[in-house]
Amino acid sequence: MEKPHQNNKQKATAFSQAVATLRDWIERSSRIVFFGGAGVSTESGIPDFRSEDGLYRQTYDYPPETILSDQFFYSHTEEFYRFYRDKMLCPNTQPNDAHQRLALLERRGKLLSVITQNIDGLHQKAGSRRVLELHGSIWRNRCLRCGKEYTLEHIAESAGVPHCSCGGIIKPEVVLYGEQLDSGVLQQAVQDLKNADLVIVGGTSLSVYPAAGLLDYYQGHLALINKSPTSYDSRADLLLPWGIGRVLRAAVPESLTE
Repeated sequence: MEKPHQNNKQKATAFSQAVATLRDWIERSSRIVFFGGAGVSTESGIPDFRSEDGLYRQTYDYPPETILSDQFFYSHTEEFYRFYRDKMLCPNTQPNDAHQRLALLERRGKLLSVITQNIDGLHQKAGSRRVLELHGSIWRNRCLRCGKEYTLEHIAESAGVPHCSCGGIIKPEVVLYGEQLDSGVLQQAVQDLKNADLVIVGGTSLSVYPAAGLLDYYQGHLALINKSPTSYDSRADLLLPWGIGRVLRAAVPESLTE
């Protein structure tokens, strides 16, 4: 039987070798695209909204995917907003190491863009400038009648269904189940992936389409950071099955002399 300390040593060696490879790829690249999902935000304390427990079932009568659908928004608007305020709004959450190191790569002229499936705005809070939000953002809200924009704070502080001064219902600019992704954002994402010389995927199971299908537009080196296996593992040139913050903290030093 393998001794525990030997197994731990092997794991540490595997981590060091994988990170060294990723660090080398990053140093050699100048058009990196990062493609991320919920696992990036969970390290900031934002739970995956799909997770259900006993408390969830005592509080809500419908599963998350049903509540976060366009059909449910229009048919059960007040119930939608009860869930949305409780589970989706996170104005005080702070970026973690993954967000910070990606912003650092952009400042160094290495990172072309962040393509994210998250709606929390943490990449921008960390300082990233080119962030392509495939599923929209909780920070943008708009009246369905007149188009007037409203802040996250307005939604959080209102009760029941938030209404515009014109009387129209205010809707978050997040992509709900059943809605189409923004074509302009998709086009920019496709273009960046085609121009990339390295794509780093992190914190996503790559199971949500059409977002995951965007990777088909990229044919170069692919590094995949995810704790659990994904359907794209066989396509990846480098697998890093560890927490994304830990990996990027090691692969992207704060100082170029490290």
